[in-house]
Amino acid sequence: MSTSNPVSEQDLIAVEEQLGRRPRGVRAIAARCPGGHPSVVRTNPRLPDGTPFPTLYYLTCARLNSLVSTLEGEGLMREMTERLAVEPELAAAYERAHEAYLAERDAIESLGTRVSAGGMPTRVKCLHVHVAHSLAVGEGVNPFGDEALARLRDNWPSGDCAAS
Repeated sequence: MSTSNPVSEQDLIAVEEQLGRRPRGVRAIAARCPGGHPSVVRTNPRLPDGTPFPTLYYLTCARLNSLVSTLEGEGLMREMTERLAVEPELAAAYERAHEAYLAERDAIESLGTRVSAGGMPTRVKCLHVHVAHSLAVGEGVNPFGDEALARLRDNWPSGDCAAS
């Protein structure tokens, strides 16, 4: 499901329709839904005006965003954060996801900060970021993104996300 294609004008139009606004700093389409529409964009570490934008992977699929929001509303982020304190292997995997995220972003442009995204590596602040990360880089890198996608497997990916 993951790709890393340059962004066409058609992709930018699709992402604009998904977000309800023109996307900023899009570098590539990092993943697509089963219908071929963008589901994750890879952004530049700085917006065109120079403002730092540490979120490297941004979830754009409206259907998937809604499903992830439901998981957040059910308290999943709190549960995940609590598990970091009692599951050392999970905490270590999450730290590795943080380091991988920073390395990818810094390979484009260093922001001079250890802040990655989504609360990494000490808490889960935005599940959308973790799902986007997992879709962009594939399973086995971000444990919480992988876990959220596994919980959504019956609802996504399936069907045409643009019809949602």
